[in-house]
Amino acid sequence: MARYFDEEWPKEEEILRIGLEQSKRHKRERMTRVFCIGNGTSRLGLDLQTLKPHGKVYGCNAIYREELDKIDALIGVDHGIMHEIYHAGVAQKVPCYFRDWTKVPAYTYEMMMDSGIDKLEMEELQKKHNIIITNERGDSTEYVMHGSKLSGIVGIIKKDGGTEKKNISHGAIKVSWIKTPDYSETITEYMDNKDKGWSAGPTAGWIACKKETPSEVFLIGHDLDSTHKKVNNIFAGTKHYVSKEMHPTPSINWKRQWKDLFQSFNSIKFYKVNRYNDGRDDVNKPIEEWKGVKNLDYIDYTELAEKIKPALPL
Repeated sequence: MARYFDEEWPKEEEILRIGLEQSKRHKRERMTRVFCIGNGTSRLGLDLQTLKPHGKVYGCNAIYREELDKIDALIGVDHGIMHEIYHAGVAQKVPCYFRDWTKVPAYTYEMMMDSGIDKLEMEELQKKHNIIITNERGDSTEYVMHGSKLSGIVGIIKKDGGTEKKNISHGAIKVSWIKTPDYSETITEYMDNKDKGWSAGPTAGWIACKKETPSEVFLIGHDLDSTHKKVNNIFAGTKHYVSKEMHPTPSINWKRQWKDLFQSFNSIKFYKVNRYNDGRDDVNKPIEEWKGVKNLDYIDYTELAEKIKPALPL
């Protein structure tokens, strides 16, 4: 009997090992992941290309300037960056989700822009003040518009006596003529027909959960706080972003929005990925406002690499 056991047990052990490996593989194949990428400085040095084989990569705002070929979807919620993204042709390459992104028939454009001044005067004002920020119209049959009324902007310029108005760009009208192919959509359709008014990061997370129905979501570069007394954003000081010298943006609304997201999708496992995650500063420690959230864990970059083998070159 002992001899039989000694001979047969290794065979059964091998069968059990093979079965366990198959079970793990099938589980991995059923599991879907999303990587929500923020623009906090903690993600500097991470090659997003290493994430793509392991799940969908959702980015925010100006990430397209450097990483367009490494993201699967892009979210923007502020008018300036939304139109910048569209003018750069991003929405002809990857799905883009924008706030209040209502496409209007082209034949309404002249009526919408009528300001009661003649064409030559308008052309001169446009040269001096760039009051209409737009891409080429071409043969587009639809457009999206955001901004103040043109007549109001013209009135401000005239009242100023024709001198240069330094902040006129903040009152400009942004127009995006819709091109083909077009992968742009409005956020509202993915938020139960009511835009929550969230910032870009949590909005990206919500849309990703709705569209991809993932098993796991990894928050990378969503630093929320800062390790110093200045704004924590890779693109600080560039167009549509605040100066690098600004104080950190208060993070309480971001934290509340993410917490709402975690609780709304309580069957999904969320991971807040920090570079070190050892409590050394406000970025690399647990978020007090998220205490008690059961479907959230904190991991560092090494643990991230372990979870999505083959290991990431971090």
